[in-house]
Amino acid sequence: MNETIDQPQQALSARAARQLATTTKSAPQMGSITPRWLLKLLPWVQVNSGTYRVNRRKVIVKPEVKVRFNLVDGKVSIAPDQLAQLNLFHGVSTPLLEQIVGMFTEQQYAMGDHVIKEGEPGDTFFLIASGKVEINQHGPHGEKLVLDVSGSGDYVGEMALLDKSPRTANVVALVPTTALTLKRSQFLELMEASPLLRENVEAAIQLRIAQRKTINEAGENVAYVETNYEGEQRTIESTFIDYEENPREFPMSVVQAILKVHTRIAEIYNDPMNQVEEQMRLMIEELKERQEYEIINNPSFGLLSQISPSMRIQPRLGSPTPDDMDQLLSLVWKKPAFFLAHPKAIAAFGRECTRRGVPPPTVNIFGSPFITWRGVPVIPCNKLLIGDGMNGLAPGTTNILLMRVGEKEQGVVGLHQTGIPNEKVPSLSVMYNGVTPEAHAMYLMTLYFSCAVLTEDAIAVMENVQVRNYYDYNK
Repeated sequence: MNETIDQPQQALSARAARQLATTTKSAPQMGSITPRWLLKLLPWVQVNSGTYRVNRRKVIVKPEVKVRFNLVDGKVSIAPDQLAQLNLFHGVSTPLLEQIVGMFTEQQYAMGDHVIKEGEPGDTFFLIASGKVEINQHGPHGEKLVLDVSGSGDYVGEMALLDKSPRTANVVALVPTTALTLKRSQFLELMEASPLLRENVEAAIQLRIAQRKTINEAGENVAYVETNYEGEQRTIESTFIDYEENPREFPMSVVQAILKVHTRIAEIYNDPMNQVEEQMRLMIEELKERQEYEIINNPSFGLLSQISPSMRIQPRLGSPTPDDMDQLLSLVWKKPAFFLAHPKAIAAFGRECTRRGVPPPTVNIFGSPFITWRGVPVIPCNKLLIGDGMNGLAPGTTNILLMRVGEKEQGVVGLHQTGIPNEKVPSLSVMYNGVTPEAHAMYLMTLYFSCAVLTEDAIAVMENVQVRNYYDYNK
C-alpha cells in the first residue's frame, strides 16, 4: 500500500493571497427588473391638482357593455341586472327582467355548427355565454364575407325578437360554444302581458331608426353643417356642440412601501456602497414594476378596464394572425403608436407570420430591436397576464393592445405629479419615518400616478389570444 506524501508548499497560495486583496463588487442585482417600455413610451401629463378630468363631447348613444354570466353546478345563467345593460331591456322593471331571464334556455354547439343560417326565418335571440362564433354572409359572387367574430358576453340575432325577417348572416361556432337562447314566441307573449315592455321595445326600434341620421359613429349628435355649392346662400341653421355634464375624473393613485434599515447596518456597513441608497434603489425598481402592472390591470383606471366594448375583438382561430392584427389596426387607425403584448404573444404572432412566409420587419427603439406590423412596433410587456385558470383568463390566453398616445392626438396618457416634497425620482417621494425601538430606521416611499384614455377609439384589445399553438413543419 502506497502512502500519499504531501508535497511541500513552494509559493503563496491563492486562498491566502485573497486575504490581502480587495474584492470588486457589483451593485445588488434584481432579476424581476424589466425594461418597462410602456412607462417609457407613454407621454406623461403633469397633474398639479392631484386630479385629471377628461372632458368629452357628449355621447348620446353609449356602446353596450358585455354581459357576464353565472355558472352554478355546470349550468349557465344570467342575472337580471346584467340583462338590463342591453339597450333592448333598458328601463325594464326587475320583476319583468326576472321573468325574461327564466325564459332563456342553454344550448351547446360543437365547432363548425351553424348557430344561425343566412336566409332562414329569425325566431331566436342568442347570448354567447362561452366560446366564439364567426358572423359571415355570402357576397355578390358567392364568396364568404366575414363580418365579425364574437365571444363571451356578446349577443346575436336580437332583431328576431322584433320581427320575423330572414336572417341576414350566418353565425358559425369556431370553437365549442355555449349560448343562452330566447324564442320570439315567448317574448311576444310577454310583450302582450306587459305594456311597459312593449313601449320599451318600440322605443328601441324608433331610436335605432332615428340614430341612423342624427348620430355619428362615435355616438355623438351630428352638428348641422351647411353645404351649398350653387345658387344663392341659404339661411344656415344654428347648431352647437354639447359636452358631457359628468366627465370622468382620475385622481392620482399610489403605490407605497415602508422600507426598514437597521441603523447599525446603515452606519458601519456602507463602504464602498451606501446601504440605504442601495435599498432605496431596489425598492424604487419594485414600485415602478408595480406601477406598470397597475396601469394595465387596475380594475378602476387600468387600460384594460377603460377599453370600450366596441374596441374589443377576438382572434378568429385563437393564435394572433396577421389578419387579426390588421383588424386591430382598423379600429385604432388614427395614428396608432404601438402594439403592447406579452413576449409569448409576440412569439405566437411570429410563428403565424413564419407559417405564412411574411416575417415582420424590425425597428430599433431606445437601442433595442422590436418587430413591427404595418410599420407599427410590437412592444413586449410581461404585465399583460397569461391565463392560468386562476387570474380570470382562460389557460394559455392573453390580450394584445394597440393604442394611440398623447394629449394632442386624443390618445392614452400617463398622469403624474412632479416637484412634490421629498421627491427622490419624478412623482416618487421618500419621507423619513422615524426609528423603531428595535433600531430600525423607516422610510415611507410613495409613487403617485394614474393613466387616462382620452377618447374611446384611442385603444383597442384583442382578447383570448392563444400563445401555445405550434406547427410541425416536417409534416
